[in-house]
Amino acid sequence: MYSGKPIIGIAGGIGSGKSFVANLFAQLGCAVLDADAQVRQAYADPQVLETLRQWWGQGVFRPDGAIHRSAIARKVFGDPKERERLEALLHPMVARFRDGEMKNLASNPKTVAFVWDTPLLFEAGLNSQCDAVVFIDTPLHLRLRRVSQARGWDEAELLKREKLQWPLDTKREISDYFIENTADADVVRDQVRDVLSRILARASQPEPT
Repeated sequence: MYSGKPIIGIAGGIGSGKSFVANLFAQLGCAVLDADAQVRQAYADPQVLETLRQWWGQGVFRPDGAIHRSAIARKVFGDPKERERLEALLHPMVARFRDGEMKNLASNPKTVAFVWDTPLLFEAGLNSQCDAVVFIDTPLHLRLRRVSQARGWDEAELLKREKLQWPLDTKREISDYFIENTADADVVRDQVRDVLSRILARASQPEPT
């Protein structure tokens, strides 16, 4: 809980529609904290830029001087040491941004809960800071269609990337709630409304003595 409001973590496979579901929570009064936006903010920090330039040279920058995220992804994909080094640089900054956002939003009476839209919720250990974790269960064929359209990945690429993360079965098993994200947005919206009502009801109960 943060300022008496529950923290809800969103988990699921790549292309499961976590941000879509987070937006549905936002429509119901939740404040969504977008980890990807926070990473972009970190990548705009001059000290971060200089550190990355010292590590990997000009090849991870675009001609306009902005970070080339695809080039960085290629650097860290499949190289645990490089990935850990990058995470050690970015994660503390992202945590500060997240805490600052929550502090600013906590006083808003219209905010009923916080939703963390974080791709690596379990891998980064952030699930332990959440009052509830919601797993977005999406069939592989739908996830593949989304990443194919958005990123140009085939099934082999999707599965290869997911092997670097916790198994989906494990994430599903230790999550508190489940939402089936199908092609029917109204069905998903109804599930989000039901899950949020249950989380808020549980959060309003007094702590056991």
